[in-house]
Amino acid sequence: MPESPDTTRYEPSEVEPEVFARWEDAGVFASDPEDGTGETFSVAIPPPNVTGALHMGHALNGSIQDALVRLNRMRGKRVRWTVGTDHAGIATQTKVEQALVAEGTSREEVGREAFLERTQAWRQQYGGTIIGQFRRLGCSADYAHERFTMDEGYHEAVLKVFVELYEQGLIYRDTYLVNWDPGSRSAISDLEVEDREETDTLFEIAYPLTTPVGDLTEVVVATVRPETMLGDVAVAVNPQDERFAHLIGSTVTLPFVGRELPIIGDDYVKTDFGTGCLKITPAHDPNDFEIGNRHGLQPLNVIGEDGRITGGFAAEFEGLKTAEARTAIVEALRASGALRGEEPYVHTVPFSQRSGERIEPLISLQWFMRMESLAKPAADVVRDGRVRIHPESQSRRYLTWLDEIRPWVLSRQLWWGHQIPVWYRNPTGNAGDEEVYCGTTAPEGEGWERDPDVLDTWFSSALWPFATLGWPEDTPELRAFYPTSVLSTARDILFLWVARMVMTGLRFAGDVPFTDVYCHSVIQAPDGRRMSKSLGTGIDPLALIDGGPRPEVFAKKGKHGKLEDPGDFPAYGADAVRFGLLAMSSTQDVRFSEEKIAQGKQLVTKLSNAVRFAVGRLDENPDLAGAGVTADTLPTRLEDRWIVSRTERIARETAQRIDEYDFAKAALGLYDFVYGELCDWYLELVKGRDAATDPDLARVLGWALRRTLQIAHPVIPFVTEDAWEGLPATDGLVATAPLPAPDDALLSPAAEERLGRVIDVITTVRSWRNGANVPPGPVLPVRLEADGYDDEARDLIARLARLEPSEDAGDAVPVAIPGGQLSILAGEHVDPEAERARVEKRRAEVEKQISSTEARLANEKFASRAPADVVAAERAKVEALREELRTL
Repeated sequence: MPESPDTTRYEPSEVEPEVFARWEDAGVFASDPEDGTGETFSVAIPPPNVTGALHMGHALNGSIQDALVRLNRMRGKRVRWTVGTDHAGIATQTKVEQALVAEGTSREEVGREAFLERTQAWRQQYGGTIIGQFRRLGCSADYAHERFTMDEGYHEAVLKVFVELYEQGLIYRDTYLVNWDPGSRSAISDLEVEDREETDTLFEIAYPLTTPVGDLTEVVVATVRPETMLGDVAVAVNPQDERFAHLIGSTVTLPFVGRELPIIGDDYVKTDFGTGCLKITPAHDPNDFEIGNRHGLQPLNVIGEDGRITGGFAAEFEGLKTAEARTAIVEALRASGALRGEEPYVHTVPFSQRSGERIEPLISLQWFMRMESLAKPAADVVRDGRVRIHPESQSRRYLTWLDEIRPWVLSRQLWWGHQIPVWYRNPTGNAGDEEVYCGTTAPEGEGWERDPDVLDTWFSSALWPFATLGWPEDTPELRAFYPTSVLSTARDILFLWVARMVMTGLRFAGDVPFTDVYCHSVIQAPDGRRMSKSLGTGIDPLALIDGGPRPEVFAKKGKHGKLEDPGDFPAYGADAVRFGLLAMSSTQDVRFSEEKIAQGKQLVTKLSNAVRFAVGRLDENPDLAGAGVTADTLPTRLEDRWIVSRTERIARETAQRIDEYDFAKAALGLYDFVYGELCDWYLELVKGRDAATDPDLARVLGWALRRTLQIAHPVIPFVTEDAWEGLPATDGLVATAPLPAPDDALLSPAAEERLGRVIDVITTVRSWRNGANVPPGPVLPVRLEADGYDDEARDLIARLARLEPSEDAGDAVPVAIPGGQLSILAGEHVDPEAERARVEKRRAEVEKQISSTEARLANEKFASRAPADVVAAERAKVEALREELRTL
């Protein structure tokens, strides 16, 4: 692309904040529910934790949602992008508790009321961080109507839903085995538990038979959790196991405690695992809990909510943490001779996603919700297409989970959150006389005490699409913007959040909460690991935008194997980061690519420079430059007709790809068009033409640039807005400039095909010059021996490839082009004999490379052991070499 002498460098750090301020001042992000004109398009952002800072998932999802929102705003739709934060019960409470500990106190010491005041103050101070970061990314949300899952109106909606579900018999209180998180000191749901593979020790422990059976005086059980043996209530064997079936009905004596335990028969026991005898601890193992229920066994809690051994069982272990108790019990068993064996055992262990600590199954009194009657409608709307989940594989996961749904434990033993609206009193003090009241306001009368627990954060989040619009009131916002249009989210909260929003939306708001769910890519670290600060693999999006340190995963090994400082990211700017993230998001799991971010930076710079260069020429004929192109004013020159058709086509393709959630193709297609066709080709093709005297050039160049800025705006909004201001006929902002309707008259497949051949020929000649060491400057005489090139095409080829048509029949170098060949005549810079020798030499080299690469790919060890990307690269290499061989 030719450069203007006065081109100045585009600096995102200077331009982007100024452009964002212009959008806000113009009210671009505002939503008017009572406008009454046009269609609506609404999105509710997945509310990030109020404790959070922008991470790569947020940045990708913000870029995706903003592309959708900006495109539909430019289509003239009434747009509402609801933004806000989640109170994040466990995460927020943990932050504030840590601050209190640092001050030498605790939440118990300050009391509930003071603790909640302190937490609200913490939220006011730190809670807006991530919203400010979304703004830096360029997200065009309705910040004036920011919501919070514990603001007053939202809280009322949460209480109303709880009370109604309670009155309908779906919410109940029960004593049941739950996932206890010792880190947060609270029960958590199954969906907040992640399984990890751990290596523990499998211990074999002898339990003496209370009365010997024949020659048998003991049974040996196998367990990885000897600390729970204090709560054993039975030993189970498989009734089909000939070794032990005759022991059913006998008893053993529990070491340390002396309690007699029955030996029971249950088909769950695996005869080929451990010793074939299973200790049953219903209070601390989900499988044992089910066995205990089948056999009417009373569970015994021997581990408390603090993760320590409770009293009343074995005094020597009382008060020990579970890990300490395990060590002490194993040593005591070894000393007594009851430890019969130990071996490493690899198995799956549940951990809390919240605190990271190992889950402790505990019997606990909790609030639960029956899910079956809510799950069926939520599954039906996906099966019948009222809610479409993309990609389809995630739809199958969604339905499988709903078909196998279990009760949801709602209560959390926290203070920060929506306190459960249930009160208790017992006027007589007698067991069985307790009164229970559930309501949105406190009951009248004395003696009532409110349940201290709060609701699971996901319970309140399930109301997000309609509670943020004013439900349960019949608000203009609710009428205008519910159901929302699309939800973009991560697949890991498909069950935790998405399914529950569908359930509550159908039951309380009377309709699905959205029509489409897009499960976006998960961006991994460059080495394929998950992104994590603690692992040194987390990448801060703001470090990419404004410049900042690269994480350790980018470090390379220097001398002596020591990792070198990976240095800082350059300040790529928000547009480049948005482009790069969208360009990466081609599949469900993708590795972070800094090259894609850099590609976005190149695009932004190229487009900015192209517009600045063009504006200097368009200013010579501003009226025509702003006139546009219509069916009545189509240009006649091939290059003009081509760029009009290509611009119209890429505008359609980009919009369609965004609509279909194919963001990678949308971004990369834009790059190819802007960087290649518009800047590198069209601006070179029109070099030498004068917009002051060439009406077609002024009209076409002005129109093509405006159209390009419009369609690129959803992906790279800052640079397009900045560039828009300087073009003719661009009053106002590109953010609100109406997108023109598709116009078939602007398309010309014939012009695209004709100029496409011209570009192929020019590219081929330039590539040949490079390979033959022929300088790019000299004009070379040629014979064009090919069909399908009219005089206009021949003139363009001659001018840009620096060729001179000739009828000379002398010796020449043949260069294959579409439809025939160019014969480049011998001369000062062209030696046909030397060129033939070069081609033969290169052909031999290519054939040799093809042979060696094919042999490598045929090697079974290489194909099976090499990383998939390495194998793919080798296959691509072979194809490229074969293509080069065909050309030679």
